[in-house]
Amino acid sequence: QVQLVESGGGLVQSGGSLRLACAASGSIFTIYNMGWYRQAPGKERELVAEITRGGRPNYVDSVTARFTISRDNAKKSVYLQMNSLKPEDTAVYYCNAHILAEDYRNLKVWGQGTLVTVSS
Repeated sequence: QVQLVESGGGLVQSGGSLRLACAASGSIFTIYNMGWYRQAPGKERELVAEITRGGRPNYVDSVTARFTISRDNAKKSVYLQMNSLKPEDTAVYYCNAHILAEDYRNLKVWGQGTLVTVSS
């Protein structure tokens, strides 16, 4: 069983910061791309940021220069540092990873989601 567990969501005022963390566990051979998605009420889930195994990041335009994605391959973890938060960043944030399991299955795994609420 391969799973992702997120932490770090919560309520913050506009302009504040939060740091999300996501750790993978289970029968994992290697982890390829990892990323963060979000889904606001009434909207589709969208990619926020992703990072390759080698550490190359990619961001959606709306969070560039405010959010930073990073990962620790030894800890099988990915992080999202969110600064200068805006009310429009309010959403459930989901961790995602492309994982090669020890039985060589290619998996796209989702975390359970963590709620980020930014008050104005």
